[in-house]
Amino acid sequence: MRRSPRRNPGTFIPALLCALLAGLLPAAQATAAARPAREAPARPTPTTPHEAPTYHNPLTAGVVDTFPDPVMIRGKDGLWYAYGTQNPVFQSGGEDGERMLPILRSADLAHWEYAGEVFTPETKPAWHKGARLWAPDIRYVDGHYTLYYSVSAENTVGVATAPTPIGPWTDRGAVLPSPSGCATGNIDQAQFTDEGGQPYLYWGSYDTICVAKMNTARTRIEGAVTEVGQGRRMEGGFVVRRGGHYYLFYSDAGCCDGAYSGYQVKVGRATSPTGPFVDDEGIPLTAATSKGGVVLTANGNGWIGPGHNALQTDLSGQDWLVYHAISSDDPDLKPAAGGTLKLSKRPMLMDRLDWIDGWPVVRAGAGPSQGARRAPVASWAAGGTFNDGSLKGWHGGGGSGTGGWGVEHEPDAQGFVAPRGNPTGPVHLVSDRSAPAARRAEADLRVTSATGAAGLLAEYTGPDDFVVAWLDRERNALVTDVRIDGHGRGIRTTPLPPDFAWDTWHNVAAEIRGTRMTVEVSADRLRDAVATQERALPAAAVRPGKVGVAARGTGVAADNVGAAALHTPVTTRVPERVPGPLLPDYSDDFDTATVPGTTADSPWSWVRGPASGVTMAEGALSWPTQGAELYLGTNTASVLTRDAPPGDYTVETRLRFAPGRANQQAGLVLYGNDDRYLKLVHAVLPVSHTDGKATHVTEFAKEGERPTTTPPTPVAYGPMFGGPPADTLWMRLSYHADTTRNETEVCAATSTDGVRWTHTGVWTLPTVSRLRIGLVAQNTAGAIARFDYVRTYRG
Repeated sequence: MRRSPRRNPGTFIPALLCALLAGLLPAAQATAAARPAREAPARPTPTTPHEAPTYHNPLTAGVVDTFPDPVMIRGKDGLWYAYGTQNPVFQSGGEDGERMLPILRSADLAHWEYAGEVFTPETKPAWHKGARLWAPDIRYVDGHYTLYYSVSAENTVGVATAPTPIGPWTDRGAVLPSPSGCATGNIDQAQFTDEGGQPYLYWGSYDTICVAKMNTARTRIEGAVTEVGQGRRMEGGFVVRRGGHYYLFYSDAGCCDGAYSGYQVKVGRATSPTGPFVDDEGIPLTAATSKGGVVLTANGNGWIGPGHNALQTDLSGQDWLVYHAISSDDPDLKPAAGGTLKLSKRPMLMDRLDWIDGWPVVRAGAGPSQGARRAPVASWAAGGTFNDGSLKGWHGGGGSGTGGWGVEHEPDAQGFVAPRGNPTGPVHLVSDRSAPAARRAEADLRVTSATGAAGLLAEYTGPDDFVVAWLDRERNALVTDVRIDGHGRGIRTTPLPPDFAWDTWHNVAAEIRGTRMTVEVSADRLRDAVATQERALPAAAVRPGKVGVAARGTGVAADNVGAAALHTPVTTRVPERVPGPLLPDYSDDFDTATVPGTTADSPWSWVRGPASGVTMAEGALSWPTQGAELYLGTNTASVLTRDAPPGDYTVETRLRFAPGRANQQAGLVLYGNDDRYLKLVHAVLPVSHTDGKATHVTEFAKEGERPTTTPPTPVAYGPMFGGPPADTLWMRLSYHADTTRNETEVCAATSTDGVRWTHTGVWTLPTVSRLRIGLVAQNTAGAIARFDYVRTYRG
């Protein structure tokens, strides 16, 4: 999560230095002198689907003013918890200071409440010095909650543990050595555990993401450090495993520049947790180029810079992307900490994450949602959490009472169940209600005796008809068993890690779709299972039925047991934008010998031109890049422009361009004036490596006024980065007049073959005046840009 605006493209200022300086605010400034008390409220009661069928973005509206870099976990008490970056979250209530890693809590993923903070000025560890604490990541590890966080001024990652999701937190020091072995910023960390139990930590930021193995306690990295991603402002890595692939989500461009934040979420995948990761066009994430694999980007509906994501799974098995974004109507916080701290307002959002053709994308490609949307499934069709201390709604296997089971209590899990006595054969506790045949069933299970076994009854219709997934301690294995009419239909065994922590809670989730069952064993439902088993089920075993738990031997406990109808996956993306008919009067194939804009009858005209060296040859406009700028107060570059048609339109060019030096760029522009334009260029930009590396990007940027800052900023510039460029690149800018918001919307797309397009996000500007279609070739001299045509289409 970054907080520095884009620098002048002609001047390289080390971004890491800016990050460190941003974190050096004295603790006294970062915390209000008078800190109003906000006690964590009583635990919420889970709502029913009838009470909360929808949710609205932002999730944090009316709760906190801002909640950057959010992550979530489902606690063992059955509630969801979210953690965010240190920010002045109660500024609207008159609080000038910040909450250090604030915590929110929800019973249904749709309605949230403030639940505390990880550290206070009194409990903040001394080694943090004046640092602000950023970008938390939360995991459940060996019976406690482990929270990783970025320590800004120390340029490292810290870790703290707690017995419950809200604390009390004990700091465990720095996770990374110094130097860490990663080329750039040592922040924006995320932990991941592979099948078999090997833990990893991903971190980086300011252009690089790295990974290393962790020790068993997950408190320090160890061994080799591997760079898995490199790109302009690449950061915010988060990894999940799905099928045979590991997916590395990340954000690029800029997170924290108000209405000029170009943040978006992208992804690469690999067959190993250490890579190589590639995007959906096969481009390695370590390549010196911008990438495709767009998961989430601005769509023009008022949300700007969506990014720094985490993932959460609801009770139906549907994945949801958790992220922050900036409202175009309310982008900036007031200066805090005595006026020295100026931040963007980044509330928490959440939207459905679809997996289509092996790649994740938010809402099938529709982007951030606005208005009421169908809420995540947060209530089971059958099951419960036992937090009320009773067994109401449950019965023993075979229809018997619940005398063989009892409810116990502990601070974290609250209520949970355990069999009484020492059952030598399996005993069952089963829900009174049934769930559909296509279901996701899950339970938190624990086995403290050496010979015990705890099972999830994923489907139960009677004592001789059930599907069970056991955590069998004696075998150190996940064991599934299917019985129909008293006859076994096969046992399947999957080893668990050798150091599997049997004395703590583990989530077992079974999804039954058709006759296929997939069972995952994980610590915290964050798509990093330590064991996975898939098996076919007999058709007779797939039917509506109960859900429950099974026990064999002593030391067995179960909690959060239930089943819900399995989600129906979305398998088709929203249609891509396709241009309409060609508008010949606004197009040019550059098939004459006359340089555009040099004759009285030309539809083209120059701003500061004609540019030196422009020629017409081989059916193309050939333009040497200028050592000149079109950036904020430096407006010396030439711009070739012509009228745009009325209404919505798409303008396209094919650019042949092979720049060889940093800051050379060429491409399309929609031009109002020198301080009000949108551009799409193939550019070469520096990255924050000490060896002077540069990267080729498709840069989609806007420049315009920013009246919301204090004091108002007369002009600002913001980039976002599209798909990979090439020596021959097709480029499109699509214009739309949003009359309801009185905004000009422009979206960008690029292609390396003219057939498959990578669509970047939408930039908006208030509608003030007509824009003109234009071309630029600028910033650093020495390259030749050849424009084969400019074609404009309706729509």
